[in-house]
Amino acid sequence: MSDPDALAVPPAPTAPPRFIVAVLAFCGVVVAVMQTLVIPLLPRVPALTGSTPTAASWLVTVTLLTGAVCTPLLGRIGDMYGKRRVLLAALGVLVLGSVLCAVGSHIGVLIAGRALQGAALAVVPLGISILRDELPPAGLLPAVALMSSTLGIGAAVGLPVAALVVEHADWHAMFWVSAGLGLLDIALVLRCVPESPLRTKGRFDVLGALALSAVVTSLLLAVTQGADWGWTSGRTLGLFAFAVLLGPLWARHELRHPTPMVDIRVSARPAVLLANIAALLIGFSFYANSLVTAQMVQEPTSTGYGLGASIVVSGLCLLPGGLSMVALSPVSARISATFGPKVTLALASVVMAAGYVVRFFTSHQLWMIIAGATVVSAGTAIAYSALPALVIRAVPATETGAANGLNTLMRSLGQAFCSAVVAAVLANLTFQAAGRTAPTLHAYLLVFLVAAGAAVLALLVTLGLPGSRPTAPGVPAGRTPGTSTGHGSTRQAGTAVEPRA
Repeated sequence: MSDPDALAVPPAPTAPPRFIVAVLAFCGVVVAVMQTLVIPLLPRVPALTGSTPTAASWLVTVTLLTGAVCTPLLGRIGDMYGKRRVLLAALGVLVLGSVLCAVGSHIGVLIAGRALQGAALAVVPLGISILRDELPPAGLLPAVALMSSTLGIGAAVGLPVAALVVEHADWHAMFWVSAGLGLLDIALVLRCVPESPLRTKGRFDVLGALALSAVVTSLLLAVTQGADWGWTSGRTLGLFAFAVLLGPLWARHELRHPTPMVDIRVSARPAVLLANIAALLIGFSFYANSLVTAQMVQEPTSTGYGLGASIVVSGLCLLPGGLSMVALSPVSARISATFGPKVTLALASVVMAAGYVVRFFTSHQLWMIIAGATVVSAGTAIAYSALPALVIRAVPATETGAANGLNTLMRSLGQAFCSAVVAAVLANLTFQAAGRTAPTLHAYLLVFLVAAGAAVLALLVTLGLPGSRPTAPGVPAGRTPGTSTGHGSTRQAGTAVEPRA
C-alpha cells in the first residue's frame, strides 16, 4: 500500500535495464563534452567577441562555478522530488545554455550560456542515483562504474571533436550540435528512464542550500581568480575568509535541520569523509593530465621540447585515454565486486601515479606522451568507477543523490585547485624561446610530480578507509532492502521514506 503523503510519480517507462544504462551514460558523456567544449576555442575568443583574455577565461570558470554549486543542490532536490524529473530539468537547462551560445557572439551572452551548461553537471550523480534505484543488484556496479566514468570519457572525446569544429567550421556550430544532443537526451530519458518512487520526505533546506552555494562560490572564485587578482589581494583573502567563517555556521545549521541539505553526521563517517577527500585528490591528479597535455605538444619546437602540433593533433592525444575509460569501467566494476571498491581505488591511485612517472621521463616523443596520458586516464577511469561505489555503500538509499552530488563537488574542487596550481607553475617557470615567453620543460615536469603526489596522497587516504568486504556481485552495502527498484527486484511504488533525525 502506498503512503498517502507520497509525491505523485508519473507512469514509468518499461525499458530493459541495458537501455536505461545506455541512455544515462549517453547523457553523462554529452554533459562532460559540454564542460570542455570551449577549451580549443579560448585563444580565439577575444578576437571573435571583441573581449579580453580575462573575460574569455570566464567561459571555463563560470561553468566550473555553476556545476559545483548546482550538483549537490540538484542531487538533494532529486532525492526529495524525483530524480528523473530533476534530470530532465538539468538537460533542459543545458539545451537553453547551448542555444544561447549558438545564437550569440557577445561575451556576456556566451558566459550566461556557459553558466547554464555548467548546471547540467548534476546529470551524472542523478544518473547514478537512478541506477541504484532501478537496477537489479547484479548489474549495479558495472552500470555505476560506466556512469561515473562518463565525466572522463566525455572530456577526452570532446576536446578533439571541438578542435576539429574550430579548425574547419563556424564555431557556433558546436553549440548547435550540443543543443541537438541535449534534446536527444531529453527524448531518450522520457522514453526509457523510469521515475523512482523512492523519496525523502520533509521540507527542502533552502537556507542550507544558499549557505552551501555561498561557501562553494567564494572558495572557487578565490582559487580560480587568485592568480589574476593576486593571492594576497583584498578580494582573494576576503573570499577565503568568508568561506572559512561561513562554513562552520552552515555545518551548525545542517546539524539542527530535520532534513538538511547535506547530512553532516553521515558525511562525517570515515567511509564517506575519506571517500570525498580521495575524490578531491583524484580530481586534482586527473585534471593536470588534461590541462598540460594539449598545451605541451602545441609548444613550438624552438622551446627544445615542444612538438609544434596543431590544435587537432593535441586534442587527439587524449582520445586513447577516453577509449581506455570505456574499456576499463567494467573491469573496475569486476574488481570492486571481487575485492571491494577500497582495493579498486587504491589500485587506481597507484596507476595514476605510475602514469605521471612515465610522463616525467618521456616528454620528448609524441607516442610516449600519448602513452603516459593514457595510463593516467586508465587510472582515472578505475578511480571514477570506484568512488560512487564507496559512497553508495556508506549512505542510505534516500540520500544517494545528495551524497554523490557532494562527491562530484569534491572532484570539481580538486580540478579547480589543480587549475590554479598548474597556472601558477607554468606562469612562473618560463624562458624566452624564439622571441616569445614559454614555460620551461622543468615547469611541466614539476606539474607531473605534483599530480603524482596528489595520486599518492589519494592512495594513503584510501588505505585509511574502513575495510569493506566484497558482497555478492554488484550489491552495495548501503542498499536499503525493499526500497530499491529494478527489473528483478522488488518495487514499492510511491513509497516515501522518512529522513533520519
